[in-house]
Amino acid sequence: PAVDRGNFERVRELAHEHALAYALGIHPLCTDRAGDGDVAALRDALVRHADDPRLVAVGEIGLDHFIGGLDRERQATILLAQLRLAAEFELPVLLHVRGAIDPVLKQLRRVRVRGGFAHAFNGSVQQAAALRALDIRLGCGGALTFERALRIRRVAAQLPCDAIVM
Repeated sequence: PAVDRGNFERVRELAHEHALAYALGIHPLCTDRAGDGDVAALRDALVRHADDPRLVAVGEIGLDHFIGGLDRERQATILLAQLRLAAEFELPVLLHVRGAIDPVLKQLRRVRVRGGFAHAFNGSVQQAAALRALDIRLGCGGALTFERALRIRRVAAQLPCDAIVM
């Protein structure tokens, strides 16, 4: 996945060089330095590459409420704009939901997208069910292997296998 306007084309090039898929988006940790034209640049890139079979999603996008000092309002504004682009181009989303599952769910209910996945998921069974109802699969990653990750293991054990991405 791309993380900001500056690497849209490089991510695309790498995907083509190595026969991989790619996604274009503005990561929430990059929203503070994103200029006013960055969402427009994302839209332009999605238009230019709409017929590219390697372009598979809008991402990595989302909210990060874990790291202090980030402008949450700016993150939310840019997320909403990117969700609208994902809906317009009928692309799934790659979501970053660190410390922000409920606010991301709120945005996903406002703008319906074509599914996707939320990586580093560490929420509740109820949050997992809400994301699954919106066709979002969950990536728990290496956290499942952490000795003290008892809650996420309990949640993962209650999910159907098709709800989890590895």
